[in-house]
Amino acid sequence: MRSNLDIAAAIGLAVGGAFGLAGTFVSSAPLRETLWAIDGVALVVAAALLTMKYQRLGNDCVAAGFLTFLAGESLLLAGNAAGLEASVPSYIGGISLWAAALVLIGAANTFALWMRLTGFIAAILFVVTVAMVLWGAPLLPTSAPLPAAGYPFLVLTFAGWIWTLLKR
Repeated sequence: MRSNLDIAAAIGLAVGGAFGLAGTFVSSAPLRETLWAIDGVALVVAAALLTMKYQRLGNDCVAAGFLTFLAGESLLLAGNAAGLEASVPSYIGGISLWAAALVLIGAANTFALWMRLTGFIAAILFVVTVAMVLWGAPLLPTSAPLPAAGYPFLVLTFAGWIWTLLKR
């Protein structure tokens, strides 16, 4: 049964996914930072709601995953206003936590296999990005192919979570 909190979480995931992807492809720094600020707040709220939902359901691994995602998204949100270059340290910390969160959430059989696979693919792409930056590659949050290749897989995972929240 859908609750108002499930709907709010689904809206947060949808807004976060849409605004996050849009911000990746915008060349205007103020517009990108605005889109990513909206994205970040929406995802933090959604992750908080999902943490509580899965904790109440007794699914500690998934709840911990959403809590970890919340922490990662908070790091990303904190670095956003600094601009692309200056945000790299908080960005790397944030996507490291995203990757850990996606693995925790996908480790349980709570979500359909395709959602877990898209989450794992995103996690791998984010971990590779983190390793590249730590070893000196000059990557920004908007760099292609990495980290940009991970975002569509993350948003597909969000779509699956939204579908799960809204199905009867």
